[in-house]
Amino acid sequence: MPEHMHRQAATRAQWSSEPAFVFSMAAAAVGLGNLWRFPYMVGENGGAAFIVAYLIALVVVALPVMMLEVAAGRLAQGSVVGTYRGVTRLGAAYGWAVVGLTIIITSYYLVITGWTLGYAVDAFRMNLTEFDDFTAGYNSVWYFLAVTALAAVVLLKGVRAIEGFSKLLMPVLVVLIAGLVVVASRTDGWGEAAGFMLRWEASALANPTLWFFAFGQAFYTLAVGQGYLVTYGSYIPRRTNVPRATLIVAGTETTIALLAGWMIFPFVFTHGLDPGAGSELAFSALPRVFEDMAGGAWLAMAFFFMFFAAAFSSCLAGLKVIIAAFADEFDLPNARAVAATGALMLGLGLPSALSFSPVQLTVAGMPFLDFMDQFGGTNIVVASGVIGAGLLCWVLPPPKVVHALGAKSRWWSWRIFVVGRSLPFLGAGLLIWRLVVG
Repeated sequence: MPEHMHRQAATRAQWSSEPAFVFSMAAAAVGLGNLWRFPYMVGENGGAAFIVAYLIALVVVALPVMMLEVAAGRLAQGSVVGTYRGVTRLGAAYGWAVVGLTIIITSYYLVITGWTLGYAVDAFRMNLTEFDDFTAGYNSVWYFLAVTALAAVVLLKGVRAIEGFSKLLMPVLVVLIAGLVVVASRTDGWGEAAGFMLRWEASALANPTLWFFAFGQAFYTLAVGQGYLVTYGSYIPRRTNVPRATLIVAGTETTIALLAGWMIFPFVFTHGLDPGAGSELAFSALPRVFEDMAGGAWLAMAFFFMFFAAAFSSCLAGLKVIIAAFADEFDLPNARAVAATGALMLGLGLPSALSFSPVQLTVAGMPFLDFMDQFGGTNIVVASGVIGAGLLCWVLPPPKVVHALGAKSRWWSWRIFVVGRSLPFLGAGLLIWRLVVG
């Protein structure tokens, strides 16, 4: 390990406590992955059957890999690149690939977060509009630039700023979403939404594409394979019980994802919208909801502000992965690493912003942003999680991982290594199955 990395490990900041880590990690992953992406993936993949496959993938595979990545970050006390370099000679290349994936995802995350900020501003102006009207001009571009600048300001303050933001965000967000679910339960579309999310045919689970997207969403929900877990784990306090902390985070993530579905789909069916509308689903449905609701203007203000806050927390997590890698690998002070990352985001996020503007930039017949999400948010996330788990479990000595977990139970360590060592083979089998069956 280079000398500057020894210095960084010795002086590395930490979350103030295990609950602080839980709040921060939950806020990092809960944002867009659950409130925005989960409902639209459910809508595009047939509803209940997708939810069943997603829950199986999350519990059986994604959760043990989540624990593994957090433990690896805690063990290495460094960036994603430094962590995987310590595992194997070729690990640095994989670490940089993870950083590259995070760069791709964060570049369009910032655009979507800009939408949430724009809707929050319009809600406070009492001027909510349809999504097509919102994106008729260059709102996507201007709000993307504003969010990127705001994120840079917060990240200049370090991990304690993220911690404070997360502690405030999570409780309020859960209460607000639960309240909207209660409101949704009184709509005409509640029964249809319940059928969409609860009734499924067993034959649907024979579709390999369904499982592929389910694994992608499970990894996405828990931030597996994206560097978040390794990076946040590197700041974890000494006495943290990793299995306990990650179980709480995973339970929170899954609950909020399911609540988001129960919040949005009743309104979708009530207003006759298409549940398979894609990435704009939440932004198409909710303005109509608040417009027709008594006191809807005030509720819109609260919801879109919290939606922005949740999305913004996801952006902070992704940017922190990139900044930590730049700072550790190039021995940069935090301010320079933040500036370099911000400049990179401005260049890479602009095409996604332009895809929802008068330019209407498209790739393969879909908006550039949607293409990036299908490509990076599913295909590469699954591949990254599989490769990373294989590297860690086949190379790291099991006693070190067990020690880093901070728990006496052998159940989780045994399960982690069974899943991690078999995952590359299972991943290859799923890919072949998908190619053969179609």
